[in-house]
Amino acid sequence: MALHLFNIPKQFSLTQNVPRHPLHGTCMKKRIKCLAGNQDLSQTIERRSANYQPAAWSYDLLESLKKDNREEIFDGGLKTLEKMYEDRAKKLEEEVKCRMYEDNIEPLALLELVDDIQNLGLGYRFEKDIKRSLQRRILEVSNVTFEKSLHAAALSFRILRQHGYEVSQDVFKSFMDQNGNFQAELCKDVKGMLSLYEASYHAFEEENLLQEAKAFTKTHLKNLDANIDKSLQELVNHAIELPSHHRMLRLEARWRIEEYKRSEGADDVLLELAILDFNMVQSSLQRELQDMSRWWRRMGIANKLQFARDRLMESFFWAVGMVFEPEYSNCRKGLTKVAALITTLDDIYDIYGSLDELEQFTDAVERWDVNMMNSLPDYMKLFFLELYNTTNDMAYDCLKEQGENSLPYLRKAWADLCKVFLQEAKWFYTKCTPTFEEYLDNGWRSASGLVLLVHAYFLMSKNITKEALEGLEKEHDFLRCPNIIFRLSNDLASWKAEIEGGESAKSISCYMNQTGLSEDRAREHMNNLIDESWKKMNKVRAVDSSSPFEKPFVETAINLARIAQCTYQYGDSHSAPDGRSKKRVLSVIVEPIPLMER
Repeated sequence: MALHLFNIPKQFSLTQNVPRHPLHGTCMKKRIKCLAGNQDLSQTIERRSANYQPAAWSYDLLESLKKDNREEIFDGGLKTLEKMYEDRAKKLEEEVKCRMYEDNIEPLALLELVDDIQNLGLGYRFEKDIKRSLQRRILEVSNVTFEKSLHAAALSFRILRQHGYEVSQDVFKSFMDQNGNFQAELCKDVKGMLSLYEASYHAFEEENLLQEAKAFTKTHLKNLDANIDKSLQELVNHAIELPSHHRMLRLEARWRIEEYKRSEGADDVLLELAILDFNMVQSSLQRELQDMSRWWRRMGIANKLQFARDRLMESFFWAVGMVFEPEYSNCRKGLTKVAALITTLDDIYDIYGSLDELEQFTDAVERWDVNMMNSLPDYMKLFFLELYNTTNDMAYDCLKEQGENSLPYLRKAWADLCKVFLQEAKWFYTKCTPTFEEYLDNGWRSASGLVLLVHAYFLMSKNITKEALEGLEKEHDFLRCPNIIFRLSNDLASWKAEIEGGESAKSISCYMNQTGLSEDRAREHMNNLIDESWKKMNKVRAVDSSSPFEKPFVETAINLARIAQCTYQYGDSHSAPDGRSKKRVLSVIVEPIPLMER
């Protein structure tokens, strides 16, 4: 009988969805009273309404996610189920490590083991062991070559780049003909073609051979013979939809575990460990989510500012997408708060606030002065004070635990976000369409990922450095890359709805207006910019020693790009979560994987 980490209540259900309206829907006129000093001034302000659907996850539902702490007999003593799973996982982990260090393990077998470990979401458990085994069995062995196996060559290339080793695209020249094209007979090797396709997404800028590899493999993988192995066909379809390098890690781990269970020759030890690990991580995430739910309810902004999106679960999902490892629990909670506050702030600037109010609010945030609250309308007072208190609390914790005053950097991040939000509001109110360059220079910042990354740095870094602080303050080029992906992914998904709502300053509109090209050409250009940003991040991750940021933060920034592409893959699942996006959240946060029978 399968065991579960959680008892999911039978009454578990989602609140009823509401049909999505354009992001900027009908305008509402409301008569409000604005207090200016002691004078009571009445004025009519047009308030737009996006008619956002209500929260898809009730607070009662989140509180119902209870961990199973029943005690049972295990190894001669009473233990909770969770403790049993932890002990079992440690034993399985040791078995896997022993395999990695076997003297007679073949290089290709080691690479495939490492690939399975990473695909199944276990990479963080074996990070040091993977590096050591790759160094010992691949890099230090002079006779390891994969000139005759496309699968082995591509897998080696990808895994070495993932772990920061410099490896040239020239390893694929042996698979090209005398005319400089990939050999035609490679099309018969589906496994090799898939490996090359996945490897091509780890390219740097100007690596033309890998660009050719991507086009070559994508064309042929889309036109496979219908008689190929069903499991391999599933992997191909999954990769063509979105390569594994660009996928949210926890969501990808869940999919890979389910696929691995169905595959022939699956390693039972690895599979059992993957399931246990996934469920244990999920257990931790559920406890954090309940803490965040209580914080959100206590704050009360969702009830008071009803024009804004109530997206606590979606904000938590963003945080999980950026950093899922158990050791970063406090970071996840902090990022959830930041994401929830950004969502409300965005709606204040994008939907509800008048231009005068927004200018006053921007000034208040830039000055970080609670005395300026008196000049703000009541709804802004409430939000400003919560933003002020939450940020100051995070800065206090950082000072207490790490001896670093993060407040100047956090304040600047919020003030800069308000400024770029204000610029977008001005474009809207003046019906201005900026140049594409002007839009993107503002837009990569208004995506809001920079605020998340600045907070993430202080929440997760164990060694805060002067160089990294300068990188944050001066907006290091590396920080621009995931935010361009964030901004353009958002625009590609929501452009039509926002244009219908009266927006003119969006990437596609600006590019079409400036160049006279079609929507399709504009979308192609945006996708090319996304690809170029990935290539820049790939280089920083693999070989660029000039980056002031340590590996965990670099990975978190890359994960920001991944969760952005996940969120906007089929639409805007943050503003208007549909059935597919809710199933994704369920699979990562709520529903455990049935354990293997032993």
